[in-house]
Amino acid sequence: MSCNVGNMDRIIRAVLGVVLLAAWIFGWLSGATAIILGIVGVVLLATAALKFCPLYRLFGASTCQTTKA
Repeated sequence: MSCNVGNMDRIIRAVLGVVLLAAWIFGWLSGATAIILGIVGVVLLATAALKFCPLYRLFGASTCQTTKA
C-alpha cells in the first residue's frame, strides 16, 4: 500500500471521523443513520491513520505530494 492520502486530506478525514463517531457514541443521531455514520467515521479514521484510501486507488487519485529525486 503506497501513500495516496495527503496531510491536509488526513486532517480533514480525522476531524470528520471523530465528529461522526462522537455523534454515534453520544447518541446525537439515532437508528440506522447513526450506525451508518459511525461506520463511515471509523473508515475515515482508518484511512487517515494508514495514509491509504482504496477508493483513491480505484480511481487513480492521490493527494500525496511526491518528492522529486
